[in-house]
This record gives sequence, C-alpha cells and structure tokens, in this order.
Amino acid sequence: MGAVLLAIAGIWLSMRAIDWYMANTPKTPPQAIFVLGGALEREAYATELAQQHPDLEVWISSGSNEEYALWLFESAGIDLHRLHLDYRARDTVTNFTSMVDVLKAQGIHSVYLVTSDYHMRRACLIAWIVFGSRGIDFHPLAVETTQPAEPWEKNLRDGTRAVLWLATGRTGASLASSRHNLNFLDKYSKRP
Repeated sequence: MGAVLLAIAGIWLSMRAIDWYMANTPKTPPQAIFVLGGALEREAYATELAQQHPDLEVWISSGSNEEYALWLFESAGIDLHRLHLDYRARDTVTNFTSMVDVLKAQGIHSVYLVTSDYHMRRACLIAWIVFGSRGIDFHPLAVETTQPAEPWEKNLRDGTRAVLWLATGRTGASLASSRHNLNFLDKYSKRP
C-alpha cells in the first residue's frame, strides 16, 4: 500500500513539475513535427502545421494506414519526402519509446508534439520522461475535441511504464506481451 501511495505522489509531483517546466523553461525551436496516432484529426492538424512550417519534417507514430496518410499529406501539397510513418507503437508509451532514438539519430532536439487535447497531459508526462532522457524538448500543440480529460489513473499507469522503460528498456506492454506469449507456449507445449 505504501509503495502505491508513493508512486501516486511521485506521478502527481511529476505532473506539477511538467506544468512548471512548460511555463518557465525557454524552448529550443522545433526541428520536426511529432504526431501521436489514434485520431485522424491529429494528422489533419499536422498537415496544416506542415504547411505553416515548410522546413519541418513530419513524424507520425502509429497513425492511420499508409495509403490514407500519403493521400492526406499529398492532397495538402506537402512533399511526401518530409513525411515519416512508423507503425511499431502499440500505445502512447511506445509512441515515444519506439521513436526517441530515431529522432535523436536524426539530430532532432526539439519537436512540436501533436495529440488531442484530452490526451495531452499524459503525452506530456511521457514525453518529459522519455524524450527528456535523450535531451529532446517538446512544444505541445493540442487538437481540440469535445472529449473530457483522461482520468489520472492513465497518467499514473503510463508514467510508471515510462520510468520502467528508462530503468529496463522495456515497457509494461512488452512485458505483458512476453508473459502472454509464454502462457500461450505453455498451453500448447504440455504433453498428456
């Protein structure tokens, strides 16, 4: 019980620290647009942002299917050489963990972070942990929706998973997947 309360307090303090950081830290100008998949509106917003910033490349993590994304950006007059689609992520934490080293290898130190307004607090928490671990700054740009903000439990869960990734290189998703695969193998490898 004490460990759970400590984890909750730690995530709460981290969220307060993020609010302070976002309000008080000078930002490096963005060098790319980073879009979290999960809603087509995010990609549509990214086309507008890409039109406003023709010098920035666009990185979409597990967004819409490739055909739609290419059509959307081409229809908006965006050079498709600026568009990078990656489909390795399975959730918000892996949006960041699967792309952080790719962005770092490209020499990117600052991004526009595009996601839905209801999702932004969790995205910022994970970005602060994962991107921050590699020195990548972020500028949140929220796509307006009518959905209510996500419950704090999602922030706690995914903040913990991001810290787990820092410590082990694995997210809760990969550990859960490994456990499931082992159970599957156990089920079919037992002999009567």
